[in-house]
This record gives sequence, structure tokens and C-alpha cells, in this order.
Amino acid sequence: MTIFVTDDGRPVPVVTAATMREIDRIAIADQTPTLSQMMENAGRSLALAAIDHLGPGWRERSVAVCAGGGGNGGGGICAARHLANHGGDVVLVLSESARLSSVTEQQLGIYLKTPGRVDHRGSFDPDLILDAVIGYGLTDAPRGPTRELIAWMTEVPAPVISLDVPSGLDATTGDTPGDAVQAVTTLTLALPKTGLVSPLAGDLWLADLGIPSEVYATAGVQLSRAVFEGRHRIHLVRQTT
Repeated sequence: MTIFVTDDGRPVPVVTAATMREIDRIAIADQTPTLSQMMENAGRSLALAAIDHLGPGWRERSVAVCAGGGGNGGGGICAARHLANHGGDVVLVLSESARLSSVTEQQLGIYLKTPGRVDHRGSFDPDLILDAVIGYGLTDAPRGPTRELIAWMTEVPAPVISLDVPSGLDATTGDTPGDAVQAVTTLTLALPKTGLVSPLAGDLWLADLGIPSEVYATAGVQLSRAVFEGRHRIHLVRQTT
């Protein structure tokens, strides 16, 4: 059995997609925190992960942010905004621009006020790709424009950082019913998902969404307050028991 532990060996609870969906539902219903706040925390953490990956000269390197229409895409668009606001060379690529959730559409509206661009896959060669297309909501093989964007990410010779779960990977089982992204790093959100044992997830980091321990407890998950120890992101290690 594989478990996830911090660098200093502290175990971190893992959840299925269904459990994470329940955690999100409780948090959003109680507005502790709101969906927009969680999206902002996810996007900021993803932007910082991109900067860390690219290093000191990151502003001279191009970043493609591939985003879907749901909450995962909203987090990606938020990351694109943070990068663009700080002088990054950012291009946003949407899988389905006509099918955005209301909060994701709001994130897009804010992003469009930055120097960041919106473009189409295939028209440029980025130095880094941020994958925020599907997240833990995968239920079937990706199709249509979503599948095409995932295929593009696998063909471009640039490393990929995935947000929460590599697009196309089942967050619970680790299976790939169709096309899937190979990430060098996955920045998973709130808690690691059971399917991230897959090598497609690459190096694994965990980002804090600001969800209180009481929300986790209501969903049946006991989470130590010391998991993040004042940090927004922590490195996770897969450990076989």
C-alpha cells in the first residue's frame, strides 16, 4: 500500500474524488472558505510553483496556462493573472471558452485586464505548461476540445505542472480512460488524492486552500493542524508500506 508523507515523515490523509467533492461542498455551503477564496489560494500557489520551477530568470521564459471551464480551470486562470501581474510572459489557452462556470468566467474577466494574452494551442512553443484543464472531476475519457488540448500538452516539448490532478488521470483510481497528461510536478489541493500514486503525477506537492479542520472533520477526515506548519505548500513523498 502507498501512503503520502511529508519530507520529515509525517503521514498526510488521502482522499478519493468523492470525499474531496464532499469537503468542497461543505466548505462552499458554509462559505468557510468561499469558492472564490479557495480558487485564489490555488492559483497563487500554482503561480509560485511555476516561478520556483523556472528560477530567477522566469520572466524571460514563456508560460502556457491551459485551463478548462470548471473550478480547476478557474485556479489556472488565477495563476495566469498572478504571473502576468508580476511581469511574466503568459499565454492562456482555454479548452472551451464558451462553457465556463460563473466563477471561472469571473476569473477570466479579471485576467483580461492584465498584460497576459489569450491564444490557441499550436501557435507557440512555451517553456512551461500549467495544466488546469480537468482536476479531480474526471468521469470518462476526455473528448472534443478537452481531449485535443490534453493531446497538445503531451506533444509539446515543455515540462508540465498539473493543478490538483494531471488532466485525464482518475483522481481516485489512478487509471487513464483516455488521453492524459504526464506531469513533472503535480500541485494537489487541500489533500492528496488516492490516484496520485500514478507516475503520471510526477513530483508531488500539496497546497493549502485555507479549509478549516472542522470542515474536514465534518466530512469524516481527521487532519492535523500541523500539516502545513505555516507554509502554503509542502512537498509529499510516496511511501510503500
